[in-house]
Amino acid sequence: MHKKELVLLSQTTALERLLYRLPEQHPQRQFLQVELYRSAAGERGEARLVRKLVEFSPEENYRFLQNVCLSLGEWKIQMDGLLLTERGVIIIESKNISGRLHFDNQTGEFARTDVEGVRTVMEDPAIQLNKHIRFLTKFFKLHKIQLPVKGIVVFTSKQCEFITKPQTTDVCKTYQLIDYLLNILSSFPDSNIRPNLVKIDKLLQKHQTPYKRLPLCQLYAINPGELQTGIFCDSCKSLRMVRKKRCGWICELCQSIDINAFETTIREYFSLVHNQLSNKMLRQYCNIESPFVASRLLSTFEFDTAGALRNRTYQLKKKD
Repeated sequence: MHKKELVLLSQTTALERLLYRLPEQHPQRQFLQVELYRSAAGERGEARLVRKLVEFSPEENYRFLQNVCLSLGEWKIQMDGLLLTERGVIIIESKNISGRLHFDNQTGEFARTDVEGVRTVMEDPAIQLNKHIRFLTKFFKLHKIQLPVKGIVVFTSKQCEFITKPQTTDVCKTYQLIDYLLNILSSFPDSNIRPNLVKIDKLLQKHQTPYKRLPLCQLYAINPGELQTGIFCDSCKSLRMVRKKRCGWICELCQSIDINAFETTIREYFSLVHNQLSNKMLRQYCNIESPFVASRLLSTFEFDTAGALRNRTYQLKKKD
């Protein structure tokens, strides 16, 4: 029997599910709603950036990689985007920051002023970009890849205004991205050597260091015992889905049918509660009474397991 492979929910979807399961009067609800707003806005900004890159069409070959996580010993980085071309590599850092943006070239500080006039000093994204450029330059040198590395910071929020820009780092808005990329591309030195982008892509994929996400209850110091239990209905937002043999899962309240309700709930458990699951934990979280039914449901998914029989635990399968 073919077993399904499971992955974590997106950060935005996980935050939504966490809010649905928390009591209405939970003290962290307002904070989590702000976190959800920021996460959703960030995902929309990244989607706009990817759509914009459709317009990028240089004469030479290129490849675009997203969420590239690499490490050199204890030095770990996560790059939002990496544009591989035959002339050079461009690191793309995506920032979803709104308001009036000010880069102070004398102090090296970065600040934004929001619509209410509140000024906040933040970490300078140009500094982060420079760290990534240094890392990738060293990584390429170790693997004997002769490609220059440059970068750009893209602000994806539609409600941002540059008051000043850094003098030594390319910074732009999403709609300006293609022109900036082409300018950077033209600044790379001419070379008769044409690197194999497929091989470089495979090398980067081979050395990917997966970003380890903490379950949200652990990240926000929430007791998992505070969460309401049951299988979530995506239609009426209740936790009243029950199993029906012929149609999968059906909501007792709105009668909606969702064949993936249980699968999504397991993904939700790993995203919210813990990176390990047992038969007992599953039954408690999903309001399933029978250990036999829980075991049979778990057997349909691909897990890394430890222990045997009653002591068996399940984890999401690690990528090779």
